[in-house]
Amino acid sequence: MGTPDSTVASIGFYGDDLDPSEISRALGCEPTVGVAKGGTWTTEKGVEKFARTGSWRLVAERCPAADLDAQIGILLSKMNDDLEAWQTLAGRFRGRVFCGVFLASGNDGLTLRPETQLMIGQRGLMLDLDIYEQTDPD
Repeated sequence: MGTPDSTVASIGFYGDDLDPSEISRALGCEPTVGVAKGGTWTTEKGVEKFARTGSWRLVAERCPAADLDAQIGILLSKMNDDLEAWQTLAGRFRGRVFCGVFLASGNDGLTLRPETQLMIGQRGLMLDLDIYEQTDPD
């Protein structure tokens, strides 16, 4: 079994009454994207989007070595370790660790260390995996 071509990761909270500044204060970190419901935000490609719900997202750089443990660790290192604050937020909003996995072949795989899984669970976050197959440019 091979390894994926690359991965992306983010940590986010979502909810209709989400105030991005409240999340930033609670976690001690500014988001990559923070928007209240009804607001607008601009994608990396410069497209303006309307927020159907509020969101607070911290995004890691794309990793060509497909190392989700490292990406998640980097994201978490930017935020505080106050598990009570995390669990309160996860109880009020939909909290998740998003992982995009871009396959290099039809039979790639990856693992997460137990320590990474524990950190995700202690914070009350869901693990959300999107797996993308390799596409032929022709």
